[in-house]
Amino acid sequence: MTNVNFSAYSALNSVKPADQAKQAAKPDEAGGAVAEGFSAFKQTLQQAEQTAIQTAVSGADPHAMVEALANAELALDAAVTIRDKVVEAYQELLRMPV
Repeated sequence: MTNVNFSAYSALNSVKPADQAKQAAKPDEAGGAVAEGFSAFKQTLQQAEQTAIQTAVSGADPHAMVEALANAELALDAAVTIRDKVVEAYQELLRMPV
């Protein structure tokens, strides 16, 4: 015979599979990651713009401006690549037979 250990405390405090499914189905977490990505993209572009303005107006460090613009270009390239992949996936869905 096998010895089964049962603890009422651990049984009451364990996560039930139905609760795990409800947590996984929440769109807020996935939407939060997308929102964070958009926020970071916007912040990168704003930082590049501010650095370019400071360099043009006050003659700030041109190396910082080049670096900020390179970061903005990299972020824009990533955003375009993601957009292209989303459009491609959508077109694949449209081609699927129902």
